[in-house]
Amino acid sequence: MPTNRPGTAAARSRQRVAVRRRRRRLALLLVLAVVVTGGWFGARLLVRSVVSPQCTISAAGMKETFDPEQTANAALIAALSVKRNMPPRAATIALTTAFQESKIRNLRFGDRDSLGLFQQRPSQGWGTEQQILDPVHATNAFYDALTRYPGYATADITKIAQQVQKSGYPEAYRDHEGQGRVLASTLTGHSPAGLTCRLDAVKGAATPQRVARELAEQMGVSTVRSGDGFLTVTAPSTTAAWAVAQWSVARADLYGATKVTVGDRAWQRASGDQGWSSGRDGTTVTVNLG
Repeated sequence: MPTNRPGTAAARSRQRVAVRRRRRRLALLLVLAVVVTGGWFGARLLVRSVVSPQCTISAAGMKETFDPEQTANAALIAALSVKRNMPPRAATIALTTAFQESKIRNLRFGDRDSLGLFQQRPSQGWGTEQQILDPVHATNAFYDALTRYPGYATADITKIAQQVQKSGYPEAYRDHEGQGRVLASTLTGHSPAGLTCRLDAVKGAATPQRVARELAEQMGVSTVRSGDGFLTVTAPSTTAAWAVAQWSVARADLYGATKVTVGDRAWQRASGDQGWSSGRDGTTVTVNLG
């Protein structure tokens, strides 16, 4: 009797072998698809991490990266603490809170009627919607509330942030104290050359008058001389000079700054991740625009 017609044991065996081979080929194709797709996404993430604009802040052995929008907002928050003659701890508390509440973004939405950098609520007396969405108003409102607690400079950050914010997740503040501390130390001038930004090419520059006006509003600096495409600040100390300089770099994407110098040291937009040049610190800061 023939053994190769359909239904025989040999034919069924060959069919099972063929099915297994098809399954193996399908599995191999699926594995290859996953590898290729993963490689494409991995390569895309790698390119984005190398090419995308970002700012790196280093202080006290810590390093954190932020995008230009976050860094510009952080610089404003820190600058207002300097203007108000508050200790760096105040900036740490404010920046930690803003990181937890909004990732340091001026959000136009939030839980219930929460808005802005600190997710403040008009219904809770923080101001109108328009006021809360003004980062200067929002930050000053936060500092006004903070100063009602005289021991804030030494208080546990979770407890003091909760006193101010009345958050539903008070323990979450502690998770971001490191980011708040490194931002505050650098942006208040206590960690010189701690900030560098890799930015896209300038598409449009602010006027020196606008930068000087916002520097006065946010940091209280009025000793500014401006010219065609630049402004120069004479600071009372090297710490104050570095606060101005790193505020300028943090907001360089916003203003179209191309170079910032402190004494003999310089940050240049075209240098990418190279950071600050070596040299002597000083009390004169020059910001070049466009």
